[in-house]
Amino acid sequence: MVTAARLIALDWGSTRLRAFLLGADGAVLASRQSEHGASTLSGEAAFEQAFAAIRGDWPALPVLACGMVGSQHGWREAPYAPCPADAAALAEHALKLSERFWILPGLMHDGVRPDVMRGEETQIVGALALRPELAAQSCLILPGTHSKWARVEAGRVTGFATHMTGELYALLRQHSVLARLMPAEGASAPSSDATPAFVAGVDAAREGGDALSHQLFAVRTLGLFKRLPPEQLPDYLSGLLIGHEIAHELAAGAPAHLALVGAPALCERYVQALGRFGLGAGPSAPLQLDNTAPAGLWQLAQTMGL
Repeated sequence: MVTAARLIALDWGSTRLRAFLLGADGAVLASRQSEHGASTLSGEAAFEQAFAAIRGDWPALPVLACGMVGSQHGWREAPYAPCPADAAALAEHALKLSERFWILPGLMHDGVRPDVMRGEETQIVGALALRPELAAQSCLILPGTHSKWARVEAGRVTGFATHMTGELYALLRQHSVLARLMPAEGASAPSSDATPAFVAGVDAAREGGDALSHQLFAVRTLGLFKRLPPEQLPDYLSGLLIGHEIAHELAAGAPAHLALVGAPALCERYVQALGRFGLGAGPSAPLQLDNTAPAGLWQLAQTMGL
């Protein structure tokens, strides 16, 4: 199996390092992961050791990495490529760390309020490689700590917006006045199912009329006056935040093709929330794709001639 390997592909985020041994046509022959994310390391020696540890007995092959490993606080900074950008533009801006090791750039959408991504651009390339029908015109949602909504036209990312939905949920869930009425962290984490409380939170955001900051305080008062039991408050908070994210992005109209890329459980929550906006079934139902980083890294390695 190892003798058929052609590329070592690294999805090197802030908190986790994922490595994939890829064979012909980008097939994943083996995979490994560690907790040596870019934010846990400092200095080139630490990054070299983390890579050596996860590579282990894999053969000496070309290595292509994406994610926060190329940030200002990573192994070496790979400057952002500007939008609009496709696979060729990303390949052109890749940073050569050594004869065998390359780091991909992130993407920057310039404007009054600049926006950036690192790692998601590679997932987008992978999604377009796996589902070519998305290349003509689509919107790709990549839920997570910092959710991304990326617009694609003619195979290029023309622009995108970042929402700090996941991080806001964690901060409010753990460190705000809202947390005082909720169960201990872990005792009632949001499930992938559309609970009534989650749906109620999405609907509150969808119906509008109040600012998010005001609706957030209602998470406390709904619990204070026993309108919702404590164990349902985390789901209501999750629905409220995801609902506001979706409401803002759909304000200009629903895209013709919509796809979700990421962890299945989190994507399923977005599908359920999108359904409350009329986009959960039929032709408007979004595609769902799991981790597309390996496919993106393979596609970009081919573009670069690695």
